[in-house]
Amino acid sequence: MLRRFSVNFAIFSMALDACLTYLALNLAVFIRPFLPQFPYLVPVDQIILSQTLYIIVPAVWVLTFLLSSVYDPKRIYKITDEVQTIVIAQAVASLIVAGILYLGFREFSRWLFATFVIIDFTLAIGWRVLMRLSFHIWRSPARERRVLIVGAGKTGRNVGQMMQSYDWAGFNLVGYLDDDSHKSSANLSILGKLDDIREIVEKHHIQDVVIALPQRAYGQINKLTITLHDLPVHVRIVPDYFSLALYRASVDDFSGIPMINLRDPALNDVQRLVKRIFDLAVGSLMFFMLAPILLFISLLVILDSKGPIIFRQERVGENGRIFKMFKFRTMIPDADANRAEITEINPKNGRILFKKRPDDPRITRVGRFLRRTSIDELPQLINVLLGDMSLVGPRPELPWLVDQYEPWQRKRFAVPQGMTGWWQVNGRSDKPLHLHTEDDIYYVQNYSIWMDIYILLKTPWVVLRGKGAY
Repeated sequence: MLRRFSVNFAIFSMALDACLTYLALNLAVFIRPFLPQFPYLVPVDQIILSQTLYIIVPAVWVLTFLLSSVYDPKRIYKITDEVQTIVIAQAVASLIVAGILYLGFREFSRWLFATFVIIDFTLAIGWRVLMRLSFHIWRSPARERRVLIVGAGKTGRNVGQMMQSYDWAGFNLVGYLDDDSHKSSANLSILGKLDDIREIVEKHHIQDVVIALPQRAYGQINKLTITLHDLPVHVRIVPDYFSLALYRASVDDFSGIPMINLRDPALNDVQRLVKRIFDLAVGSLMFFMLAPILLFISLLVILDSKGPIIFRQERVGENGRIFKMFKFRTMIPDADANRAEITEINPKNGRILFKKRPDDPRITRVGRFLRRTSIDELPQLINVLLGDMSLVGPRPELPWLVDQYEPWQRKRFAVPQGMTGWWQVNGRSDKPLHLHTEDDIYYVQNYSIWMDIYILLKTPWVVLRGKGAY
C-alpha cells in the first residue's frame, strides 16, 4: 500500500549490497587458507583471483536482487517476506555465478565459493535486521508520513490497525473523518466530517489520505478527490470488497486495467514453492519407507471383508476444487447409504452435526484398528505426490458438508488441504467437523514451513495416544 522507503533508499540498498558482496568475496579469499582440513579440502597458502570477478560477482548479485524484487518496498513490509525474497534471490544469483565460474574461472574452488555465499548471505540479512532495529529505536521525523483515513467503519479501522502496527516504518495515523459522530465513542480520533476534509488536511499537514468508505458511500469518492486535487497529498482508495474474499484480496494489472482478485491465495509464490518441495521430498521418503506396511495392510483388508482395498471419495480441496482422496477401506460396501445413522440436526439453526463415533456400525474389524492407528490415511501420500493434497493443511472436507458452510468457513480452502493439520493435533475427532474450521483458519492465517514441521513432529505422538481417533 503506502511505500516505506523512497527511491533514494533503494539506491542506497543496491550500493550497500554491492559493497558487501565485494567484502564477502575478499573475506572468503582471506579465510580460505585457514579453513580446517575437511575431506576434499586441499591446503592452500594464498589465493589470487582475477580482478574481473570482483566486478562481475557484485554486479550479478545486485542485478539478481533487483529483478527478484528485493528492493521493492511493497514486498518487504514484513521481515519474513523480506527474508524469503532474499533467500530465493541469493539462490538464483549463486547459480548464475556458479555457471560463470564454471565457464571462465575454473581456478575458483568449490569451498571458496561456498564460503563466499555463506558470508554474503549473512551480511545481506544482517544489515537489514540492524536497519529494522534502528527504525524501531530511532524514529526520524523526516521519515514520518502523516495519514488521514476517510471512513471509520470496519474497513477504515482495519487500515488504522495496520498503520499502527507499522508505525515504526514512519506511519503516523493522525485520525479519521466520518459523518457518524457516534463512532468517536469507540476510542477513535474523529477529526470531523467528510465535508471538512480540505480543512483537516491543511490544518494537520496530512501527506496521505486513505479513503476507506463502505460501498453505499462510494458516490462521495469523486467529490473527495476533486476537493483534494490541488493539494500535495497522496490519495488512495481501499475498496470495501475484501469481506467477499476467501482469504485475502489483491489488485492485479490486466493490460493496464486494475482488477481486484478476491481469490488471492494465502501462500505467496515462495511459500508455495517451499511447501511443494517439502511435500515431494518428505512424502516420497515416507512412501518408499512405508511400502512394505502398505502391502501388508492391503492383504489384511482383502482378507477381512469384500470390497476394494482403496476407498476413493470425493473431497473439496484448495480453492473449492473437487478431487478423489485415497484411503484404505475401513467400512462395509455402500457405507454412505447409511450416513443418516451418524448425523444429527441442530434444532436451533438446522445445521447438520456430523461427528465421528466410536460405535459407528459401518466400520469393519480391520477398519476399526486402521482408524484407531490412523493407518487408513497412509494412501493419501499418493494424493500428496500427485499434488492434490499437502502433508500438512486443513482436512479435505466432504462436499455435502461444505454445502452447509457459512461464507467465513470457506476461508479454510485458501491453502492446500493436508493429511494432518492444526485441528488434528489439537482435538481430532473429539470436535464436530463444523467446529474445527476455526482451527483450520488459524493455520491459514499463521502459516509457515516451521509450523508444518511442528505439526508433523507432533502428529505421531497424537496418533500413538489414539485420542479422538475412531
